[in-house]
Amino acid sequence: EVQLVESGGGLVRPGGSLRLSCAASGFTFGSYDMSWVRQAPGKGPEWVSAINSGGGSTYYAASVKGRFTISRDNAKNTLYLQMTSLKPEDTAVYYCNALVGYIHYWGKGTLVTVSS
Repeated sequence: EVQLVESGGGLVRPGGSLRLSCAASGFTFGSYDMSWVRQAPGKGPEWVSAINSGGGSTYYAASVKGRFTISRDNAKNTLYLQMTSLKPEDTAVYYCNALVGYIHYWGKGTLVTVSS
């Protein structure tokens, strides 16, 4: 059974930093591209970032480029999102996503609140 479990969210002041983690199990993590998607209160989902299976290629939404860094540790089956210079508009539930066998899998998400 594919499982994705996000952690690391919380309340942070504008300009602060957080690192999100996504622990993956039930599939060969190192063989699949991974992504982060967020959903702000009252808004639709927004793709944030993606990384290829080997970790050598990364992609970012314009809204987070230069502030967020996606990475992965295939030995630990874990995906990360380092977030810096956080803004109130980054407030959202952050989900990690895997496309495995034509099925999108999602975790339950972790809430990031950026507020003074």
